[in-house]
Amino acid sequence: MPVKTKKPVGNVVSAPEKLERLAGEFAKPAAPVSRNHLKGAALKAYGTQTKQAGENKMILEYLPMVYKIVQQVVSYLHPPLSREDLISAGTIGLVKAARDFDPNRDAEFKTYAYIRIRGAVIDELRGWSFAPANIKRQFEHAQQVLQEMTKLAGQTPTDEQFAQRLGMSVVKMYRMFENARARHFLSIHGMSDDTPALGKSLTAQGTEKPGDRLERQELAENLSEQIQKLPDKQREIIILYYQRSLTMKEIAMVLKITESRVSQLHASALFKLSTRMRQW
Repeated sequence: MPVKTKKPVGNVVSAPEKLERLAGEFAKPAAPVSRNHLKGAALKAYGTQTKQAGENKMILEYLPMVYKIVQQVVSYLHPPLSREDLISAGTIGLVKAARDFDPNRDAEFKTYAYIRIRGAVIDELRGWSFAPANIKRQFEHAQQVLQEMTKLAGQTPTDEQFAQRLGMSVVKMYRMFENARARHFLSIHGMSDDTPALGKSLTAQGTEKPGDRLERQELAENLSEQIQKLPDKQREIIILYYQRSLTMKEIAMVLKITESRVSQLHASALFKLSTRMRQW
């Protein structure tokens, strides 16, 4: 008995016909692209390329600043991190500075880059604790004693008077300051909520936002006054290190004293400034 076949319903398209139709669709010309769209895309691409070229130029130009800042940190702090690690962190700070810099809003790029590079290097050190607990206690006790002596006498005691009150030699007192310098170094750069950012005040004048200008001006004036009260060599070291960006070794050559002596006087000066500014 013959098998009945169903009649096709509607217009059935065979496989070869489908392929032919698809080929025809692909062969159709694409819709015309707006000239304005092309122009906008080209300008955007050019702007991106130009911006990247400008950023690369700034990065290359200010890369030596990274090395100089790292050298300052290493010569003063002697951190348990390699120089390469700190250079890498500083370079990242420089790259971010070049990317984020807005000439209409920020100060000149040199100042902006300095702050970002130094901040990146400091951030790299934040997770490290250099000062043992006993050094921290000694340091805080010394600050309290200095405040009391200054209040009673109406002026800051000499290093010899201060050391005698602490019951130690001047050399031992300097050693205590140097042992605590890692903690002190971080605090003067605004890492602590209860300590003024002396490092920023010393190096970043002229970069404040309009809303902070009055407060920054008052802080700068008070800090300048306190610096003038320092002994001559300590005052010179603060100015040469923070405002002239000299290394400890370079300062030693200028003042014709040993590098270790520069480090001692630097630590003593920062201790006094930090203590005085906490009272302000």
